[in-house]
Amino acid sequence: MTSIPVLTIDGPGGAGKGTISSLIAERLGWHLLDSGALYRLTAQAAVKHGVALDDEAALERLACTLDVAFPVEAGLPRTLLEGEDVTGAIRTEQAGERASRVASLPAVRQGLLQRQRDFCQAPGLVADGRDMGTVVFPDAPVKVFLTASAEERARRRFQQLQDAGVDASLSSLLKEIQARDARDTQRSVAPLKPADDAITLDTTRLSIPEVVDRLIRLLAQKGLASAH
Repeated sequence: MTSIPVLTIDGPGGAGKGTISSLIAERLGWHLLDSGALYRLTAQAAVKHGVALDDEAALERLACTLDVAFPVEAGLPRTLLEGEDVTGAIRTEQAGERASRVASLPAVRQGLLQRQRDFCQAPGLVADGRDMGTVVFPDAPVKVFLTASAEERARRRFQQLQDAGVDASLSSLLKEIQARDARDTQRSVAPLKPADDAITLDTTRLSIPEVVDRLIRLLAQKGLASAH
C-alpha cells in the first residue's frame, strides 16, 4: 500500500497503546494516528447533533464529514470538533463506551477508512487502534498487538482518574472494560484480534519505558529506525 514505514499498535483499551504510540512517534519524529479519537469524535458529533448511536446511515454521514483538527499548543495535543475544544470530553469512560458502540457499525468504519489512511505521510506513521494491522494498514512492515489483563487495565484507568481528581469505582471500571472487550472482539466487522503477522506483547508487568524501548529496538531490527 505504501513505501512509508508504518508501525501499527492494536489492542484492547487500557493496554497502553495511546501513551506508547505517542512516545514512539515523538522519539522518531513520525506522524501519529489515534484512530480511537476519530470514533470518539464521531460519537461526540452524534450527541452534539442529536443523532442516535444506532442510526447507521446518519452516523456514516457524520463520519465522512467530520470537521476535526489536532493542533499542538505548548507541546500539548488538543482535539477540536467543529472548532470546539473537546480534548477532555472525548476521554471520559462514557465517551469510550459510545465510541465502542459506534465502531461496531460497518458503515461508520468504512466511512473513516480512507481518512485514517491519509495520515500515512513521510517520514513514518505510528497507528494506534483496534484494527490498524488487520484492516487499515494490512501491509505495515511492523505490527504489534499490545495487551494486558483486564484487572491491570482497570487498575491503570482507576489510577489515572484518581490522579486527575475524579472519583471512580474500580469494580465498575473492570466491568466496563470487560463489556467493551466483549463488544470489540465479537463484532461482525473488523473484530479486535491480532493480525496474523503481529507480535503480541503483554504489558501487564512491563513499564511504559520498557515497552517503548522494545518497540524501538524492533523497528531498528527491521531497518526502519535508529535504536538510539
